[in-house]
Amino acid sequence: MSALLDVILPVFLIIGFGHAAARFGLFNEPGVDGIMRYAQNFAAPCLLFWSIANLDLGAAYNTGLLVSFYTGAFAGFAAGFFGARLLFDRPLTDSVAIGFACLFSNSLLLGLPITERAYGTAALQGNYAIISVHAPLLYGFGICLMEWARSRGQGLSAPALALQVTRAIFLQPLVIGITLGFVVNLSGQPLPGVVAAAVEMMARTAIPTALFGLGGVLVRYRPEGDRATIAMVCAASLILHPAVTYGVARLFDLDTPSLRSAVVTAAMAPGVNAYMFAHLYGVGKRVAASSVLVATALSILTIWGWLAILP
Repeated sequence: MSALLDVILPVFLIIGFGHAAARFGLFNEPGVDGIMRYAQNFAAPCLLFWSIANLDLGAAYNTGLLVSFYTGAFAGFAAGFFGARLLFDRPLTDSVAIGFACLFSNSLLLGLPITERAYGTAALQGNYAIISVHAPLLYGFGICLMEWARSRGQGLSAPALALQVTRAIFLQPLVIGITLGFVVNLSGQPLPGVVAAAVEMMARTAIPTALFGLGGVLVRYRPEGDRATIAMVCAASLILHPAVTYGVARLFDLDTPSLRSAVVTAAMAPGVNAYMFAHLYGVGKRVAASSVLVATALSILTIWGWLAILP
């Protein structure tokens, strides 16, 4: 339990610092919006670019590992989307954002350090395989659905809608960062030292600035009136996603290191990107922001439970 607290508690301290700063007037609303814009449009794309550019894409990919993890992820999205739409009568665009919060686990900020602490550095190959396609696949899926939801009633033809979706995907700073990371990785050409140093410095600011900004956002978006929806997101993220992943992994008879990587990554709370996605489109922001905080707190116990179940 102490290892989990060592990983998760610093996240809460940064969020709490941002929350306190905003609560006591040291960090006003324009400041909150500005730091989230910086994190979303500049720092996070640099982080994704830097991470993907330096991944070992030649490492063996386990089909069972990826199918197990992403079956659980999309099961979580379905539960969140249809629950928001049918049970809570949320607008279509809100439902997509809420489903995305159930879909996008915190594979980088929490998944990597918890797996490393629990099983050692040698156990991270499966995590890297998941992360290498995590953001491109899930952001592409989420953007496609959101653009479809926003275009309903506009009378767009299929080609026009496809063009709109494609443009929306590839003009997103996060997707641009991901794409450029793959280009650099596959080219085999290292960045000039001065450029690499600058990008790495930017990348290091992404997580703390996003978490600090999220703390300020939580002052504005409180969970009153959305508690049932937030509870649904937490259940889909912390229980359904890892449970489905575990079941499918057993069907594939995954080896123990792959099983651990898949289930531990699936058991993470929604990442900050879940809020950033909602913030990007201006829908479902209160649910997404509160779910990140509440699910991260609850994950202290649920992660401990999943670690106890795993071999």
